[in-house]
Amino acid sequence: MKRIPVYTISGFLGSGKTTVLGKMADELKKRGKHVGIILNELGDENVEKHLFEGQNVHELLNGCICCTIQDDLVTTLKGFLEGDEVDVLLIEGTGVANPLEIKDILLSPELIEEFKLMSMIGMVDTSHYLDYQSMFASSKEIRSLLKEQIISSDFIILNKIDIVNEKEQEKVRHKIEKVISPGVEVLAASYGNVPFEKLAEQRQSLVNLTDEAGHHHHHHSIGTVKITALPAVRLKKLETWLKGINGLIRAKGYLLIEGESDPREMQFAAKKAVLSDTKIDTEKTVLILIGQNLNTEEIRTSFNQYFQ
Repeated sequence: MKRIPVYTISGFLGSGKTTVLGKMADELKKRGKHVGIILNELGDENVEKHLFEGQNVHELLNGCICCTIQDDLVTTLKGFLEGDEVDVLLIEGTGVANPLEIKDILLSPELIEEFKLMSMIGMVDTSHYLDYQSMFASSKEIRSLLKEQIISSDFIILNKIDIVNEKEQEKVRHKIEKVISPGVEVLAASYGNVPFEKLAEQRQSLVNLTDEAGHHHHHHSIGTVKITALPAVRLKKLETWLKGINGLIRAKGYLLIEGESDPREMQFAAKKAVLSDTKIDTEKTVLILIGQNLNTEEIRTSFNQYFQ
């Protein structure tokens, strides 16, 4: 089955996320695509729902999909697979969402075969960004959140440049370019007016290590590698191998542990591999690696040395 392309749009409160999402949805519709939309709000009502009248919209209210209502997001994503045909899915997080948590769900073993993460678009309110960076005008929590939103984006839109002067715009750009990875495009805009081709560009990639046709190299700093059909493993041996992968941030998967008959879910973070208490209702084994500048050939070689 063809995977559904997904675009996430993040950014602090008032940065113009909904405007850009609306422009994307309208253009995709003009091009004959069936668009699915997920809107997330912290409160119990979305006052902007009327902007998407007649569209396939699912609202997630009373919480943030990156933390308190993650399960609701998983359920909603599965609903798109079972309902009306969807060609493209657009996800707008709350203004306080960490996009990496949304990415984490899309790359989970149960969803990675169904959805194809295309791009994580980050919105910046250029007119307020410098205020948010000030210790006197904002909090440490806001500064940390803004940084998370920016470094997790692979395309950044400096919005509202029509209400700032050129000097201030350059200051904002300079501060952002100091924390983002090389190669991440930063584009200035007013009212979210960005060429559709830029918004629709694929910037995320997935390398399948067990697919011999998948020897392509990608240039994005944060990448994903998938390994399927793994042999039974010892958890400590796996943990040692994962610790040795340069640039690895996170790993997860469904694994068969030596001496057991059913796969278990494994999560690797902070250099520690942990198994779920319950067995997983699946026969497949899959391991997903997420990291910066992952070298697929090195990973392939060391994996074969350890486990083949």
